[in-house]
Amino acid sequence: MTAQVAQSDRQVTRRRVFYIPGYDPIHPRRYRELYRKEGAAQAEISGYALSLSPKKTGGAYGWHVESTQEGQAVRADIDVLVWSDIVRDSMSNTIVATYGQMLRTAWEYIATGALFRLMRLRKGPVIAALYPVGALLLQLLLAVLAGWILYGIGSFGGIAGRIIGTCAGLAVAVLLLRWFKAKDGKTFVYYLMHDYAYSAQYRGANPPELETRMAQFADTVAEALTEDWDEVLVVGHSSGAHLAVSILADLLRANRVPADGPALSFLSLGQVVPMVSFLRDAYRLRGDLHYLSARSELAWIDVTAPGDGCAFALCDPVSVSGVAPKDKRWPLVFSAQFTKSLSPERWKALRWKFFRLHFQYLCAFDRPLDYDYFRITAGPQTLAARYAHRPPSASRIDTAVSKYTSKTP
Repeated sequence: MTAQVAQSDRQVTRRRVFYIPGYDPIHPRRYRELYRKEGAAQAEISGYALSLSPKKTGGAYGWHVESTQEGQAVRADIDVLVWSDIVRDSMSNTIVATYGQMLRTAWEYIATGALFRLMRLRKGPVIAALYPVGALLLQLLLAVLAGWILYGIGSFGGIAGRIIGTCAGLAVAVLLLRWFKAKDGKTFVYYLMHDYAYSAQYRGANPPELETRMAQFADTVAEALTEDWDEVLVVGHSSGAHLAVSILADLLRANRVPADGPALSFLSLGQVVPMVSFLRDAYRLRGDLHYLSARSELAWIDVTAPGDGCAFALCDPVSVSGVAPKDKRWPLVFSAQFTKSLSPERWKALRWKFFRLHFQYLCAFDRPLDYDYFRITAGPQTLAARYAHRPPSASRIDTAVSKYTSKTP
């Protein structure tokens, strides 16, 4: 057993948490307010104290937490590793460019067979991926139909009528497409299309600007590992999970994780790793999954829930990607059990709110079981100690499914 793992059993009084969001263009204050609101709710339900104040460390956006749980006072500094500016830049496309993205992304997943292999895992996230394609095509069809109707009306007026009808038809079609885009805050069609296109544009490789930002994130985590913390916890949510995999793999390869430093923990939530690792040029991610899954210097817990239709629930991201080494030890895969940890009334209220459920991992449960985000981030146990005796979910999927398993070009 390494010194790092041996330290994982100690009590935590000071913790540094790094939260890596998914593909989200929203300002990181959203995560602070979510933590404040849901943390207070969970503390009241579970009977512990938790309060927020401005952060006491420099650098990234974040907040300071003080909590008393199990008779132990704990202080935690939580930082959001921000890449929302990169997300916003990738979404600043015209309507025409978005339809171009749709065609390229659909081709990448369908022509390589990745889409059909993903369907063998979970239908929910695949339906979520097909939704923007179908919606964009429907929007285009309605716009063309509206334009065609106006052109048809104008054609009864001779040459002048056809000219007027053509101009009016084109104008209405364009205006209708713009109206659909303006309503994307409710439909999420363009947002999801940009999300999937961002991973597909380089066939699973990371765009250069993202690689640069990930290197900066790695420096930030590496600095924390040299400081006086009991635990450094990296939380990767949704698309942020595969970013965290590569960041941590880079740190370990570069020997930037001190053996006598804080316990290093990795919590992946609602991960969508297969959407990237199944693509043909995702060599880096597959190699990082292979490498990280066998390391003893950290603890990696993967939490999803079948009730989250946007995640590959209970799919071991290493195994399904076909890169599990013989000495694989991570991640421990288990379910947050939404249907049991939420009361029937609460589950009924949230069941069809798909995007809200994708964030439930960061929220309060009114019938909490063994997953509690606020105990993990502000409680007295390390991640390894908290789940030392937790078995993986029996219904997890851990068979190799990906067609592409190479870790090098």
